[in-house]
Amino acid sequence: MNWSQNYLWSGTNENKGIGIFAKAGVQIQKLDWPDDDLKFFLPARINDEFDLLACWCHGAGSPTFGYIGQLWKYIQISNSVMGQAVLVGDFNSNKIWDVWDRWWNHSDVLNELNKIGIRSLYHEYFEEEQGEEISPTLFLQRNIAKPYHIDYIMAPYKTVSKCTSVKVGSHIEWLKYSDHMPLFAEW
Repeated sequence: MNWSQNYLWSGTNENKGIGIFAKAGVQIQKLDWPDDDLKFFLPARINDEFDLLACWCHGAGSPTFGYIGQLWKYIQISNSVMGQAVLVGDFNSNKIWDVWDRWWNHSDVLNELNKIGIRSLYHEYFEEEQGEEISPTLFLQRNIAKPYHIDYIMAPYKTVSKCTSVKVGSHIEWLKYSDHMPLFAEW
């Protein structure tokens, strides 16, 4: 990555994967959490202060555990080490797509995260229910008529209570770069 000097990357090549990019002076150290070769999850220690888990949930060629099922599997494998982590990324999921006969739908993943003390900064800050988000984080294929909330910052309870600001980037500013809008949080 010739445009960034301070980053971690995990992917199948330089164009497909998950990255953590930090400004100069921020210490990022890759952690060795169990993952059973699931892609794309990247755990890191930030400034020796907190753990960050970057996530990109995708189909993974799995007929059973695609998208949010990937995160469900990751939680089952790594929940003992991720209880104080901040999770960020594209979950490619929302409660509106829950399937009642699947034990790993979006709501089930939220319940698993809640058991280890992690919840959504966006939902806590704006006091919105899952599946009823006002601010979309994705405009599918850059189409403003197809808004969804599928990107998240999830954090431990004690971190959530210290959060001073949460914001979703505006499609007017960000659609030229991606169909995903960035999420911002400050403590």
